[in-house]
Amino acid sequence: MKINAVTVFCGSKPGADTTYVRDAENMGTLLAKKGVTIVYGGGNKGIMGTIANACLAAGGKVIGIIPKVLLEWEAQHTGLSELIVTESMHARKLLLYDKCDAAIILPGGMGTMDELFEMLTWNNLGIHEKQVYLLNTNGYYNALIQLLDTMDQQGFMYDNWRSRLIICDTVQAIMDALN
Repeated sequence: MKINAVTVFCGSKPGADTTYVRDAENMGTLLAKKGVTIVYGGGNKGIMGTIANACLAAGGKVIGIIPKVLLEWEAQHTGLSELIVTESMHARKLLLYDKCDAAIILPGGMGTMDELFEMLTWNNLGIHEKQVYLLNTNGYYNALIQLLDTMDQQGFMYDNWRSRLIICDTVQAIMDALN
């Protein structure tokens, strides 16, 4: 399946490691050059804003989806290809899933974890079959990967979670996997 659009889930803060911002810039640029539309949360802060700005600067298309409640909180991006405002977080997440062919998870906080696990759960339940890619910048997600392995080893997983979540240590590895 050709990947035309990816939903990117990531932090609305830049994080403590400057590599997070650098990876977001690199990914935004590479996705634009590849002609892949970025669908994301619509904010202009943190690595969320960084990836959108990098994609736009490289001539790419970026669709932001933001609920009314977060318009001020996330400092909505005013220079996007398209900005969709939803009534609720649930409506936002549904559109984020519907508008993509795959999802990419960059470092982030609780919102990113919520979106990652909902994507994986929906995938596990057969609601969608979209591949999910996890960028494990400098081992950011090592503890999460260990937890998922423990959940599997303790008999709480229905199938091989590693077939649903492609873990990559570099932006280039994700770009190669998208091909």
